[in-house]
Amino acid sequence: MAIPSSLARDISPPPPLKRRKTAGVSSPSGTHTPSEDIGPTLAAIEAGKAKIDDHLNYFKNHLAKAFRKTPPEGPRLSIDDFAALYHNNQHHDGNHFVIHQHNHPKAGVHYDLRLQFSESSSMSFAVPKGLPGNPNSRSTGRMAIETRVHNYWNHLIESASSKTGSLLIWDTGTYEVLPRKKEGTRGRGMPSPQTTDDEESESDSDSGMKTPNIGSPSGEEHENEKLITAFQTRYIRLRLHGTRLPRGYTIIMRLPSNEIIKRPTARRKGRRKRNDKHNRRHSDSDMASDAVDSSPIQDQDPDQDLDTNTDEDAQTRVSNAYPGSTNDVGLVHQRHWFLQLDRHNSGFVLDRTDGGKGMWVRDEGERGFEPFFVRGRDFERSVVTGRLARDVESDEGVEGFVGRGGWVGIEH
Repeated sequence: MAIPSSLARDISPPPPLKRRKTAGVSSPSGTHTPSEDIGPTLAAIEAGKAKIDDHLNYFKNHLAKAFRKTPPEGPRLSIDDFAALYHNNQHHDGNHFVIHQHNHPKAGVHYDLRLQFSESSSMSFAVPKGLPGNPNSRSTGRMAIETRVHNYWNHLIESASSKTGSLLIWDTGTYEVLPRKKEGTRGRGMPSPQTTDDEESESDSDSGMKTPNIGSPSGEEHENEKLITAFQTRYIRLRLHGTRLPRGYTIIMRLPSNEIIKRPTARRKGRRKRNDKHNRRHSDSDMASDAVDSSPIQDQDPDQDLDTNTDEDAQTRVSNAYPGSTNDVGLVHQRHWFLQLDRHNSGFVLDRTDGGKGMWVRDEGERGFEPFFVRGRDFERSVVTGRLARDVESDEGVEGFVGRGGWVGIEH
């Protein structure tokens, strides 16, 4: 029987399968981008969908691969120094802080000030225009919006996703809580004009609040204990020892008695009427050496829920704390604090030699600093990796991301 010709011919291997192209940023041969890491993605870890045992080593390695060489005059903190700073505060009495530049797709650019108050947790405030840096600015006031309690390991993050935008480390270091009272006064400090003594007593005695312990051998409070006490009395005088911020930089944060709390509202179909925005003015009579001073708060769109993940679960909304952190100090989501540069404690004095309202000038010696202003996502680089916001987005494989426009810094 003859063999069919189809069986007699040579057998060829099957044609190779065509690989489907995957979205992402291709890297040149021999180079490595953070998005190529094997294991859980950075976005999954940040969202709490993936868990790791050693956050410090994971993020240290991730940041080292993303390092950029920038001009030497830019403020920088080495990866090793950054890791040591975090490690040295990884305990119950740590006083670490970080300021994240957050390029959010809906809320727009804002700056998240996170203050460690325990071994695992940090209070967080979203500052839409960034921290003030000009003592003679017409707008030294800022709005600081209270957000969810974050994990301490969130201080290590530089990441990006199409849903949450990009985060980069604008500054980091340790904080110091200064006394509330004015210099030269005795006894109890002067209360804020928008906070009554009754409100302070009530906030101190609220049930469920953490009561600071005098736990150091010398009998002095640790800085994180001072922070908790100041937070619960609605008045925080805070000195930030950072990498970018100038030496002695000090701010005051206070919570007005009529603070704004954003309430969820049902969206109506059709076009809404546009409400006029008014800048609220606050007196500064309780600031050291700032006897009478009013500055408008830079408002944020009230429809935007800053620093909030739309996928967060019900337990997170009830406790106001992300999984792994603990809200045992009474943080309330979306309360609006008033933040202002403490010019006297930052090293400035009021010079009235030319008459009029006077001019704030640097004190004698090395106190005070040259004015600065926050310029936004296209100019501000990470103090750790040297990246811009668009660099972080590119490294994490986020393509086609367009942040919300219209952000303008405060220069005068």
